[in-house]
Parts: sequence; C-alpha cells; structure tokens
Amino acid sequence: QVQLVESGGGLVQAGGSLRLSCAASGRTFSNYGVGWFRQLPGKEREFVGAVTWSSGVMYYADSVKGRFTVSRDNAKPTVYLQMNSLTPEDTAVYYCAARLFFATMNGDEYDYWGQGTQVTVSS
Repeated sequence: QVQLVESGGGLVQAGGSLRLSCAASGRTFSNYGVGWFRQLPGKEREFVGAVTWSSGVMYYADSVKGRFTVSRDNAKPTVYLQMNSLTPEDTAVYYCAARLFFATMNGDEYDYWGQGTQVTVSS
C-alpha cells in the first residue's frame, strides 16, 4: 500500500510559480511511476506530467510543456511539480498518483492517489 500526500498548492497571480510536492508515506518510489493530474469540478481528470522513478523518463501534457517540470528527490521519497508561468487555465485540484514500475499518461492505470491540493491562479 502506498500513501501519497500532496502539498504546496495555494493562490498565485497569473505569471507566478508554485511547487507541488508528493511524498510517499512508509516506502520509497524506487519501483514506481508517479504521475500528476488535475481536475476541475464537472470536468474530466487531465494528465499533467509523470516520471518513472527508476529511469527518470518523464512525460508532459502539451498544455504544460515548457512551463511545468517534474522532478524527484532521491534522498527522500518525494516527487515535485514545479509550475511556472501559471495562467488562470491552470486552476484546478492537482493530484499525484503512483503505479508499479513505470509511469503512464492514463490516470485509470494508477493504483494509488493522494488527496489533492488546490491551485488557484488569479488573473
């Protein structure tokens, strides 16, 4: 069982930055893929970015490429989502998720989810 805890959300003005963290409780990510997703009320969940921990291979949605960066901290089981040049369209609840072995862009393929953290970008 993997328990995930996100943090770092908040309110920021357009053009600003935030860094989200996804920490694993009780284990490491060494054999997992970790993805970031976001969702607005009444809308479908959207893939944002992901990393396969063992290989470091990363994936990004086209809508965030060049603005968002996924990174990992080998010293502790934490994956980060650095979000720069934020726009109001980035406003959503952001979730991290984990699955065994390698990351994918399909949220249905993830087994473990965090509780989500709200990101609000004001214009």
